[in-house]
Amino acid sequence: MASPARRPERKRRDTYHHGNLRQALIDQAVQTIRQHGVDGLTLRGVGADLRVSRTALYRHFADKGALLAAVATDGFRTFHAALAEAWQAGGRGRAGFEAMGLAYVRFAVANPSHYRVMFGGFVDHAGADPELVTEADGAFQVLVDSLIEQQGRGLIAGGDPQQLALYIWAIVHGIAMLGIDGQLPPQQSAEDLTVAAMHHIREGIRGT
Repeated sequence: MASPARRPERKRRDTYHHGNLRQALIDQAVQTIRQHGVDGLTLRGVGADLRVSRTALYRHFADKGALLAAVATDGFRTFHAALAEAWQAGGRGRAGFEAMGLAYVRFAVANPSHYRVMFGGFVDHAGADPELVTEADGAFQVLVDSLIEQQGRGLIAGGDPQQLALYIWAIVHGIAMLGIDGQLPPQQSAEDLTVAAMHHIREGIRGT
């Protein structure tokens, strides 16, 4: 089954090249969020951690909001690719549909800092950078398109694919957050719960 792509390990703060500074700032922000939460993130703090000048820092990001938008874009890009890969690798059918659910939760649990920024209401998607909008909408569209294709093949029942996608997203997102926050029982893994949930979802929407 497909697993989310992993970004290469972040270079030490004194070894990045000038051309990689923007990505280094994003990676450092992710690390800060993991340790201190989004509220603990400041633009100056990230710059200080990387020992870069304020001039260089503000050349890439005007404020904390811009940095958070970049973190969200970075996450959605990988997330989008992981979902599309899972759908394709699973054969674009029932197996691919279930693989997407697993890819979703695996990404969230492996990248909690990205995920919280992506879905935690910290970024204004309506007025966001076009790249962020493209990647975020593209990730959701992978699910919508998979439902449309399965409906066309008679694998699942008809109906509004957008509404159905929101229903499925709500369930898998809930599992992802429970996994990230450590709220599942010790004997229950997020992946196992996702497998069970995707099975029940598929049974509930399968075609006649």
